[in-house]
Amino acid sequence: MHPSRAERFPFLPAAPPLTIVDAIGNHLITDDGRRILDGAGGAVVNNIGYGRPEIAEAMTKALPGYVVPLFATEARVSLIERLVDRWLPPGLTRAMFVGGGSESVDTAMRIVRQYHLAKGNPDKWRVVGRAISYHGATLASLAVANHDRRRAPFGPMLLDLPKVDPLDADQAIKTIESEDPATIGGLIMEPVIGASGAAIVPPEDYWPKLRRFCCEHDILLIADEVMTGVGRTGKKFGVDHWGVTPDLLVGSKGLAGGYAAIGGVFATDAVVAPLAGGNVMYFTFSGNDLACVIADRTLEILEDEDLVARAATQGSRLRAALETRLADHPNVSEVRGLGLLLGVELVGDGETGASFGGKLTPLVVEEALARDCWIYPAGSGGVPDGLLFGPGFTITDEEIDRLADITLESIDAALARVRSR
Repeated sequence: MHPSRAERFPFLPAAPPLTIVDAIGNHLITDDGRRILDGAGGAVVNNIGYGRPEIAEAMTKALPGYVVPLFATEARVSLIERLVDRWLPPGLTRAMFVGGGSESVDTAMRIVRQYHLAKGNPDKWRVVGRAISYHGATLASLAVANHDRRRAPFGPMLLDLPKVDPLDADQAIKTIESEDPATIGGLIMEPVIGASGAAIVPPEDYWPKLRRFCCEHDILLIADEVMTGVGRTGKKFGVDHWGVTPDLLVGSKGLAGGYAAIGGVFATDAVVAPLAGGNVMYFTFSGNDLACVIADRTLEILEDEDLVARAATQGSRLRAALETRLADHPNVSEVRGLGLLLGVELVGDGETGASFGGKLTPLVVEEALARDCWIYPAGSGGVPDGLLFGPGFTITDEEIDRLADITLESIDAALARVRSR
């Protein structure tokens, strides 16, 4: 593609972006022939690998046009059957589909409100998030999260919703109690804190304690599995690591492996029962037939090739490779995560933890891209500089070693640039 054409792509004035013309396995192919190792699965989306002919074949089974979301189709029902019968935590029996992760969170927040209204509790409308969190780009999902950089321009437009400690369940409970549980309708949490925290894993008692507390106070627990779901953490869903069933679970990203835009909202019968006879607003393209067919085929591939187990084993390999290269690095405070959702937290000083304030991460990503590797930038107020890794579950041992080598090289190159200024 001629650069003059690529210049028309960015919404905001900017240098021409990379032009991707193909993608195979875990590599992106540019128009000038570069093979870029995708160490982040795009935005932690790709799970079954790029260029799957099975997906193209499956697309021919979709209905040839638009069907309003109110109606059932074979593709929609088949996807629900597979998810409820073979994937979702026990007890999550109701499903609806939307266009992506932000829409799924927005929908779940509306369901929280409708649930409590239907039960005659109109004061229970606030949804609590965590002090380090990101849940999407709608105004509602930005409000419930605490990603300071992404929230900053929209402050006056966002509801002031409570935020709780992301690692200490007792402190989180104290915050909710101080806010009055009678006004709290829901609590939303990522099993592993992704974009805002670079793969922070909570203590073992965190989810179980908050599950019990929410049950005691009729607070709906929402698991945000947009990033962690569909095998990413080495189990089918992130909450499976703690044996917890939330009241609502939202997912997207890996649901269709990046081959289609789809999100899901999944609920227990107890959540849906008070809403009977009413309705939950849908989006025009919610659960479109093509996306459902692709998602169903993606899940089938994950099953047939045992790729969830592979995410666990290759995740252990990648973590070990990163730790081997970075464990003694003075500007790395921790390598962490579950399965193939891993993070590296960067600091300015290994002893004091002094930070570069978010200025280091973009340079590391830039240096990695110059070495033909894509790493996802992560971090917010609580974790100013972080890197996130979420490659396809098909990543090879050789690709893992290359990804780890480039990460070390890129961190050191970025540090040299910062210190030379």
